[in-house]
Amino acid sequence: MAQPLMPKATAVWLVENTALTFEQVADFCGLHVLEVKGIADGDVAQGIKGMDPVASGQLTRAEIERCQQDADLRLQVSESKYKLPPIAPRKGPRYTPVSRRQDRPDAIAWLLRNHPELTDAQVSKLVGTTKPTIQSVRDRSHWNSQNIKPVDPVTLGLCTQIELDAAVQKAARKAERERKKAAKADGTSETLLPASETTAPEPAHATIAEPEKAEEEKKSYDADSVFAKLKDVKIEEESGD
Repeated sequence: MAQPLMPKATAVWLVENTALTFEQVADFCGLHVLEVKGIADGDVAQGIKGMDPVASGQLTRAEIERCQQDADLRLQVSESKYKLPPIAPRKGPRYTPVSRRQDRPDAIAWLLRNHPELTDAQVSKLVGTTKPTIQSVRDRSHWNSQNIKPVDPVTLGLCTQIELDAAVQKAARKAERERKKAAKADGTSETLLPASETTAPEPAHATIAEPEKAEEEKKSYDADSVFAKLKDVKIEEESGD
């Protein structure tokens, strides 16, 4: 589905002026639900002025009212009168506004602490920084390391929650592949051993000796044998007299 021209500004306006759910706003603007919740709480998109999608012709008032009545419905972008060419994704480092560049060390520190599985290239792509800067934050040789405090880059507006989740999932898949490859190289198996190997059978002599021992104890405590022995003792005493 086509997204609005200014997704975050549109989300700000929809959160402030409609009764749409976070899921509906996130789906329409191409944002993560947590980002929309952050906008409602005032943690995300601070200072961004909301843009009316109705005034810009991207939505109709009837479409908004239709979706407000049913939370399961999703907003549909109005067809534009003008055909715009598709925008090719830019290659290279992400552009970070000047006002946000001082926040990048805080975002780097947060990513290094909470997602150590991310590579330096992924961190660099997420927050628009360089590998030397990441290394300086990691080994605390950054010129402002004493003032660096880990802050979520989504909250700082340096990346979106969707981009962060995608990078984390990609890093997790790569780590899983490397772990399986290492296990295969070592010749170790990741599956459980069969029960026949983990459960040791009882020694054969124990299974044979125990019934014999029980039988002997049974014979020793047999009532007939006890009375027979008493009878023999009595007869011996009488013959002795």
